[in-house]
Amino acid sequence: MRAVHELLGRLIVEYEPDAMAVESVFAALNLNTALRLAEVRGVVLLCAEQHGIPVHSYSPRQVKASVAGYGQATKEQIQLMVRAILALQETPQPADAADALAVALCHLQAEHTRRRFVFPAEAPSTHAARAAGGATHNRALPISTRR
Repeated sequence: MRAVHELLGRLIVEYEPDAMAVESVFAALNLNTALRLAEVRGVVLLCAEQHGIPVHSYSPRQVKASVAGYGQATKEQIQLMVRAILALQETPQPADAADALAVALCHLQAEHTRRRFVFPAEAPSTHAARAAGGATHNRALPISTRR
């Protein structure tokens, strides 16, 4: 967990994201996997809080619907859609890399929709963002905690 925290901290310092987008842990996993993902997610949320970065969470179904137009899309469909949306030369590998990019794309679409229709900013998950009045964000650091 320390290595995850240190790596994420370095990435935050290097890229200075305005927000982080994470995929929520879902119950369909076996218990051991779900617990491990929850632990890693906790480290990610802690690191974001320590750096004053708001975190936006999306369910796997939200991510799939946002990127592929279908909440039950397969990993292969997500990989192909991420490749097409980002005009990549190759399909993102492993599938978890495509998942992380899909989470970021989902967040970008959600932010675009929120701004276009002047929806109030969702409640940020960090104290710093709340103190700043829920500022809008341009750069997001996608985090996929699935392995």
